[in-house]
Amino acid sequence: MDGIGPEMLEISSLIKRVDKENIKEVILALTPSIEGDTTSLYIGRLLKPFTKVTRIAYGLPVGSELEYADEVTLSRALEGRRDLD
Repeated sequence: MDGIGPEMLEISSLIKRVDKENIKEVILALTPSIEGDTTSLYIGRLLKPFTKVTRIAYGLPVGSELEYADEVTLSRALEGRRDLD
């Protein structure tokens, strides 16, 4: 979305690293938006054969930017994360 295609995300290097280093979990923390949801689903489907993939919970306001969130909000969002289906 927004003119950014899957080839621009460089996911292959992430998949190789997760597989090679036996990573136990990848926690996705993308901006809670249509673009963030789409990207999370895409990355999650690619990584799921190699490791557990979760996404932080929606403790952040939808439409806001992740970098403006405070520590408490981020902490609660991490505590409430769940598996991607």
